[in-house]
Amino acid sequence: MRILLQRSDGKEADWISELAALLPEAEITAWGEGIAVPDCDYAVVWQPPAAMLDQLGKVKAIFNTGAGVDALLKFGAALPADVPLVRLDDAGMGVQMAEYVSHAVLRHFRRFDDYEAQARAGIWQPLPAFDKTDFPVGVLGLGVLGTRVLDALVQFEFPLRGWSRSRKQLDGVECFAGEKELEAFLRGTRVLICLLPLTPDTHNVLDRARLSMLLPGAYVINVARGAHLAEPDLLTLIRSGHIAGATLDVFRNEPLPQQHPFWQEPRITITPHVSATTLRRESVAQIAAKIRRLHAGEVVAGTVNRLQGY
Repeated sequence: MRILLQRSDGKEADWISELAALLPEAEITAWGEGIAVPDCDYAVVWQPPAAMLDQLGKVKAIFNTGAGVDALLKFGAALPADVPLVRLDDAGMGVQMAEYVSHAVLRHFRRFDDYEAQARAGIWQPLPAFDKTDFPVGVLGLGVLGTRVLDALVQFEFPLRGWSRSRKQLDGVECFAGEKELEAFLRGTRVLICLLPLTPDTHNVLDRARLSMLLPGAYVINVARGAHLAEPDLLTLIRSGHIAGATLDVFRNEPLPQQHPFWQEPRITITPHVSATTLRRESVAQIAAKIRRLHAGEVVAGTVNRLQGY
């Protein structure tokens, strides 16, 4: 068995070492531009360059070391159509995402941003508490990560809502589905959490029209992709008071440029794309197990539907 490995972060050696420990029978080669590599059975990649596409057309499957596959699908027809794309199912990202989102929701609900501002000004003043029954929390995207986030939030007894492209049923969650129910979902949501995959249909899904549908004083948490959010529209609605603030972990341009107006908006909390990082040990174990199943002719979970984009 031959495996071709590529990383955009230059950490190929660590991945090769751990893959070799779990697949000792495999010959693992690191891809590099201009370096001749043998034909391989499988490719394990992260943000591959266009120069690698020739090698990807010769493998039996491409494993993406992340949950989102937009960095692969951006190649469109240039990506070999007959080669399955396999994404990570979770590999430790679900619990990280649940931690991050729960913290952001509770920080806003308990008014910790307001208390921090008061503390910096030397003000000791209890603030009126929000009414939890009037604080519906909605998750856009009910895949593995969205479901894990809702599982974590249910213990805090918020009214929970979820929207997905196809119909889902989750205990304790009011579920909406399809374009026809998106407006109803948004109009009843006070805290909006975006966990959608990035597809042509979800570019700018959080624009001024849709963000304006949220309940007055809404709060936005984006941990999916920066291209989901129309950034100027969010700023406009925050400054108008319709949206109280936002926690943003992803942006159209990363790192976020120093001149970006988000840096100067105190009602926006910024983190550097850290809500759920890929854990190498868990990811390698999952990929190695899937390679073994594919090599044995079995079906594996996480195969990407290219028409849907995830």
